[in-house]
Amino acid sequence: MATNISIPGHTKLFDFTFGIPVLPPSTQTSNKINLFRTAKSTRTVRCAISYKERSERARKRREQFQKQYGIDPSDWEPRTSKSSKVSKQQQEEKERTSTSAASSVPRTTHRILKIIRGKAHGRKLLSPTGMDVRPMMEVVRGASFDILQVAGGCPASLRPGRWLDLYSGTGSVGIEAISRGCAEVHFVEMDPWVVEKVLKPNIKHTGFEEQSTIHMVRVEAFLEESLKTNCKFGSFDYISVTPPYQTVDYSVLMGQLSNSSLVGKDAFILVEHPQNIVMHDFCGSLVKIVDKRYGRTLLAVYGPEWSKKSRPSKFS
Repeated sequence: MATNISIPGHTKLFDFTFGIPVLPPSTQTSNKINLFRTAKSTRTVRCAISYKERSERARKRREQFQKQYGIDPSDWEPRTSKSSKVSKQQQEEKERTSTSAASSVPRTTHRILKIIRGKAHGRKLLSPTGMDVRPMMEVVRGASFDILQVAGGCPASLRPGRWLDLYSGTGSVGIEAISRGCAEVHFVEMDPWVVEKVLKPNIKHTGFEEQSTIHMVRVEAFLEESLKTNCKFGSFDYISVTPPYQTVDYSVLMGQLSNSSLVGKDAFILVEHPQNIVMHDFCGSLVKIVDKRYGRTLLAVYGPEWSKKSRPSKFS
């Protein structure tokens, strides 16, 4: 048996019964937005409450109605179902499990990179299969060395000198430099696994162990140490900067290079950077001679003032 209570001038329907609510008011989509069932009574009470009423008046009328029919006001408060709590806990547990599983997955390598020119031309290099190490693309690497050779006044070959490869990763840039004629390369890489499983095997595979020196340290710490010890490593003729975009503050990094004695008087600096980074026109005494885009990657090249005269317009 159902008992209907209607209030003139009201438009929104609510259904009540005496007992425990099956569904909270917020889960209903029809006009009947709450339903109570009990074994002792099947009587249903319907009333309409208007959205136009002021909140205080509506609250008082609701309390009066609840008191009249012995309804507990707490039954009106939205309740979180156990299923939603369980699903949330399961989701959190799943995220923790997937994170720990990802960290425990063994890192592997494959040979897809290769040396473009020079003594080790065609030699394939190891690189991690994941995205934790992002080597410079071959097209960018090839263009970088073409720019350096032309700017250095030797379009057919790289001007001899010492190379500093920051964020070396696979070592493809530094190894390419040795292959093209550099006498010495210092590799700076902080990841022990990359150094042992990728960088060292690549250097050994190309036969450039005598020309290579590895520094397993953070780049920022290496630059700071070079300042404290009055540059015990000497100055370099070439410096390549190919950092992971998300973890590097380019303004701080370039500021360290600008004030570092690691940068030789006639040095060249290669900087790979994302599109949202605007590189300054100067890095210490060096001027920006190239700022070129390759897909999503941008390449900025700094060099001495005289190198701008050697640079053709196609590299601008």
